[in-house]
Amino acid sequence: MRVSTAQFYLQSSQQMSQKSSDVNDQMAYLSSGKRVLTAKDDAISYSTLAGYNNDLANIEKYKRNITMAESHNNMQEIVFAGVEDILNNIKDQMLQANNGAMTDVDIQAIAKQTRNSFEQILELANSQNANGDYIFSGFKTDQQPFSQHVDGSVSYSGDSGVRELQIAKNIKIPTNQTGDATFLKVDNPIGDFTANYTSNTSGVALASANVTDRGTYNTSAMPHDYTFTVDALTNNLTVTDVNGNIAFPVAPATPAPHLAGQTISFDGIEVTLSGNPLPGDSFTMSEQENVSIFETINDAISWMENSAVSTNLEQHQVDYNTLLDQFNSAMTHITSKRVDSGVRLQVLESQQSRHLDMELNLSSGKSKIEDLDFAKAISEFEQSKIALQASQQAFTKVQGLTLFNYI
Repeated sequence: MRVSTAQFYLQSSQQMSQKSSDVNDQMAYLSSGKRVLTAKDDAISYSTLAGYNNDLANIEKYKRNITMAESHNNMQEIVFAGVEDILNNIKDQMLQANNGAMTDVDIQAIAKQTRNSFEQILELANSQNANGDYIFSGFKTDQQPFSQHVDGSVSYSGDSGVRELQIAKNIKIPTNQTGDATFLKVDNPIGDFTANYTSNTSGVALASANVTDRGTYNTSAMPHDYTFTVDALTNNLTVTDVNGNIAFPVAPATPAPHLAGQTISFDGIEVTLSGNPLPGDSFTMSEQENVSIFETINDAISWMENSAVSTNLEQHQVDYNTLLDQFNSAMTHITSKRVDSGVRLQVLESQQSRHLDMELNLSSGKSKIEDLDFAKAISEFEQSKIALQASQQAFTKVQGLTLFNYI
C-alpha cells in the first residue's frame, strides 16, 4: 500500500501548477521586457498604463492628421505661388500692351500669351492631389470645380465646404480653401459697385462706391442700379435710380456741375468720381462686391484684342486702369490665401513639436512604470525554476514510497 492520499495528490498538484505558472509569468516578463502585462501583475500600475496608452494613441492619431493637413496645405500653398506668378505675368503683359510703341500685331501676340496664362490658372484651379481629389471643390472632392464655356466664362461646380482635421484635443485646422472663395470672390477695388460706361468723352471713372448706411440702402429702390448723367447743356450731374427717380442731388438741393474728387451721397451710398465729366457723359452703376479672377483675365484679353478697333481712347484708358486695379486686388487676394496656408503650416509645425515633446514625456513616464528590471527578473526566474524543480522532485520521490520502505 502506498503512503499517499487524495489530499496529498491535490495539494501537490496545485503547488506544482502554481510554481509552473510563476515560471511562465517570469518567462513572459523576460520575453516582453515589461513587468506589468495584466491587471493581476499590479492593478494600480496597470490602470495608470492604460491612461498612458490612451494618451499616446491619441497623439499618434493627431500626428497622422497633422501629416495629412500639412500635405493639403502645402499643395495649396504651391498652387497659390503659381497663380501669383501668372497674375504678375499678365499684369506685365497689360503694361506692355498699353505701350504706345506696340503695333496691333504685337498686342494681338500679347493677347495670345494672356490667353495661355488664363488656361494655366484654370488648370491650377482644377488641381488634384495624389488621391485624385480636387483640392478646390470644397466637400465635393470628386467634382471638377471649374469649367470654361464657349463664351470664355467660367462656372464653379464645387461647394463652400471647408474640411477640417483634429490636431489636438481642442484644436481643429482647415485643410482646404474653396474655389469660390479663392478665385471668384476677389474684393472689387471700386467697392460695392461697378460701372458700365455708355458715353464717356472725358475719361471720367467711378473711383469708389460704397454702401455706408445699410438701413437707408435697403429701403431704396431695387435693384440698386443707378444712372449718372451729365446734362449736355448745363453740365449738371444727375443720378437716377432704377425707376427713373432722382437719387442725387437730394432735395432741396439742385443739380450742379461735378467737381473732380468730390464725394456725393445718396440712398446710403458714397460715390467718388475721378476726373471731370463733360457734357453728355453718362454711365450706369450696379452692385458688385466681388470680381472673379477669370472675369478679370477675360476682360484683359478682350481689351487687348479690341485695342486696334477702339474709337474711344478715353474709355479705353479707363478700362485699362480698372483692369490694373482688379489685377492688383487679385494679387493681394491670392497672396492673402497663400499667407493663410502658411499660417496653418506654422500652426501644424508648432503643434507637431508639442506632440513630440508630450509623446517623449508620456513614453518616459510609461517606461518607468512598466519596464522590467532584467537583473531582478532573471534572479526571480531562476528562483522560480528551482522551486518548481524541487516541488516536482519531492512529489516524485514521495509518490514512490510504500510501507515496505519502512520494514
